[in-house]
Amino acid sequence: MTTHPTGTREDWLKARLDLLKAEKELTRRSDEMAQRRQALPWVKVDKAYRFETEDGPATLADLFRGRSQLLVYHYMFGPDYTAGCATCSTIADGFNGFAVHLAHHGVMLSAVSRAPLAKIQAYKKRMGWTFPWASSSGGDFNFDFNVSFTEAQQRDGGIEYNYQREPAWTAQGIGDTMTKRGEGPVAENADMTGTDVATYTRERPGMSAFVREDGVVYHTYSAFARGLDGLWGMYQWLDRAPLGRNESGTWWRRHDEYERQA
Repeated sequence: MTTHPTGTREDWLKARLDLLKAEKELTRRSDEMAQRRQALPWVKVDKAYRFETEDGPATLADLFRGRSQLLVYHYMFGPDYTAGCATCSTIADGFNGFAVHLAHHGVMLSAVSRAPLAKIQAYKKRMGWTFPWASSSGGDFNFDFNVSFTEAQQRDGGIEYNYQREPAWTAQGIGDTMTKRGEGPVAENADMTGTDVATYTRERPGMSAFVREDGVVYHTYSAFARGLDGLWGMYQWLDRAPLGRNESGTWWRRHDEYERQA
């Protein structure tokens, strides 16, 4: 027998209407947050960033592919990874479907990682993805947008991620809240990329938005960590499922690994 509260259809409808009021308020708040994001001041991008793409060398302006806006997903795929981050992969699984709609609305979506282009292309083929994915290998782009860090920064406490400074690396990991003393989701994800926790966490997830106006590129917005929850399509569905996210450890896998796991 279920341990969850049960009731009549009338009980359910009363509770559902109460919840609807809260949901509508959340929707209004979400609309307000979107407007505040769009009202942030634009910052001119002066540095000449270079990328490698399937079409050859590219500038940041080239990544727009003729559109006026560019959304970059900072995909965790470091030079030493043997495969892309499994968590980033679950987010990226949704990109193929809506990238075409964004492109027809003047918005280009592209992933960017520090892994060499050959590694990216091989992994992209494995996953069956078609969205643009550029390599920033050898450049400053990831470092300047606070999603990649050096070993020295990690060791000396010089990492500023998600608008706050992290404690220096210790034997237990980068802060107990992040690594749970070297165990838990971060360590499991590191293992799935063929790296250790230190190497894995020198890359971080994030997204950045850019706009191009009169030939000038501006940075308009960036988000990291839990700020990316809204981009994680499966979470939006799980939040509406009867048992919610119902998480125990790193339950997700790359989409081609579930059958292998079973």
